[in-house]
Amino acid sequence: MIQIEEILARVEKPSRYTGGEWGMVKKDWTKAQVRVALAFPDLYEVGQSHLGLRLLYDQINQHPDYLAERVYAPWIDLEDELRKAAKPLFSLESRRSLAEFDLVGFTLQYELSYTNILNMMDLGGIPLAARERGSEHPLLIAGGPGAYNPEPIAEFFDLFFLGEGEEAILEILAVLARAKRAGLSKAQVKKELSKIPGVYVPEFYEVSYHQDGTLAGIRAAEGVPVRVTKRIVADLEQCPIPEQQIVPFTDIVHDRIMLELFRGCTRGCRFCQAGMIYRPVRERSVPTLEKALDKLLKQTGYGEVSLTSLSSSDYSEIRQLVARLMDCYSAEHVNISLPSLRIDAFPADLAERFQGGRKSSLTFAPEAGTERMRRVINKGVTREDMLSAAEAAFRGGWQRLKLYFMMGLPTETDEDIIGIAELAREVLNLGKGIWKQRPHAVQVSVSVSVFVPKPHTPFQWRPQLSLEEVERRQRLLADHLKGRGLELHWHDARTSWLEGVFARGDRRLAAVVKTAWELGCRFDGWAEHFRFDLWLEAFRRSGLEPDFYANRQRSYTEILPWDHLDAGVCKEFLQDEDRRAEAGLLTPDCRQAACSACGVCPGLQVRPSLAGGEGRG
Repeated sequence: MIQIEEILARVEKPSRYTGGEWGMVKKDWTKAQVRVALAFPDLYEVGQSHLGLRLLYDQINQHPDYLAERVYAPWIDLEDELRKAAKPLFSLESRRSLAEFDLVGFTLQYELSYTNILNMMDLGGIPLAARERGSEHPLLIAGGPGAYNPEPIAEFFDLFFLGEGEEAILEILAVLARAKRAGLSKAQVKKELSKIPGVYVPEFYEVSYHQDGTLAGIRAAEGVPVRVTKRIVADLEQCPIPEQQIVPFTDIVHDRIMLELFRGCTRGCRFCQAGMIYRPVRERSVPTLEKALDKLLKQTGYGEVSLTSLSSSDYSEIRQLVARLMDCYSAEHVNISLPSLRIDAFPADLAERFQGGRKSSLTFAPEAGTERMRRVINKGVTREDMLSAAEAAFRGGWQRLKLYFMMGLPTETDEDIIGIAELAREVLNLGKGIWKQRPHAVQVSVSVSVFVPKPHTPFQWRPQLSLEEVERRQRLLADHLKGRGLELHWHDARTSWLEGVFARGDRRLAAVVKTAWELGCRFDGWAEHFRFDLWLEAFRRSGLEPDFYANRQRSYTEILPWDHLDAGVCKEFLQDEDRRAEAGLLTPDCRQAACSACGVCPGLQVRPSLAGGEGRG
């Protein structure tokens, strides 16, 4: 165990690193057959809020032979102290260094966390390149949405996992336990792990390139699958919801109970990676959710519950669920919140109940400023839908609305940019008309992100806007979005551009990530630490052109770096959706219409399941 008390006295928020929280699991290190460090490459406040990490922590620790502990990216002050004292990065539960574990599992939520991953490996005493690690070092695995194209960091990991890990993690640990007993080499262990569906071992796949830099081929070694297909939990009803949850000492991003209603979304927004890679829709029943929530409330003492999913208001039994929860817990002053509300089906009465009587603000996501643009992205929301939802919200007692948009979507014109301002102004004027006695209290906040084409989406072949063009469109929007009651916020075009480079990158980018880390890049997703100049220098030293990855149109025939990784949605469907986007044609949600032939259900041999017992296949 590492002694850190003296160090923690000199850092900001030492509670990030102490452990000992209510609900923490501390098992006997000496009795565990396999020891896992669950590593999140961001601050404790962010990582402890991540539902996936909570689920794996519970699943592993429920098994008598396995042990899971947590580690998060240290803030700059703790990193400095650890390096000065020559102490390694440690887990919260037992304060063991990362190098002491059998398996270190990273969560890949965001491309700009890659330098934090290298920093944590280095601080933990683990060589960065997989080929440099011997039998004395742990295996490194990564999962999450970033695993659907992990090629830019493939050099640093032994394996990746595609999909939902509750069932697969126990299969992986069983292999490791048998391998330890049998004394297998690391190479033999990787071979055995590659047989588990969903496990991708990059060293077993050889990548070649054409002279123009595009991929010439991806060749699988003998005995491993040509394509690695994602894993899902087919019957979510039988997948246990953790009965206890860690209650932190310090505020975290989502400091509440997170109750997962369902997985998957078939709305079919063409820009949305999550809506493609997490299919099909699988809902939990109302009784299952009620039972789990009752236990969690008693165990944690929380007074707030967030009903989470990709599009939570799409839960087929949402009104019944909320009514039941309100009946059970309103007298105990438990607040039930819903993180996402649909514009085209906004339940004002229901939203008011969600808010527990509080009228701070409501958030809607039109995504685009014109109906033409919303048809392009398959966001079937009309101007009338938006104004109707806004009117219901204002009449329901809200004075502040937040509207989320994207900029740089395929086929976007200046007219579409100006449409963002016009729609926001219409919403503002509507609110002022309803709140005639207090018109100045009405506010509309507009947040605009930059579109980043993602793998496994219909727009994966599309170019991203250049930095110069994004900045021009941001200025255009700012010129048109002015006036009292209107606020405008936008994402840094440079971070979005860098995200786009790595989202669709290949293995050659590992050199850029490593060089950027060596130059001092850390916490690249945090504005105060982002060093664009250092990233440009890393590209220069590596001899790679970033625009090749971010700003280039790809043909349908080009081999993509992730073509050997199967998210379940077939490429023919994605290409058809891209063509329909160009034509401005909507594709209906298969929950309310015919099957859209995305390929998920037959490919994964699973059917959608709804809480009411109905589902389409």
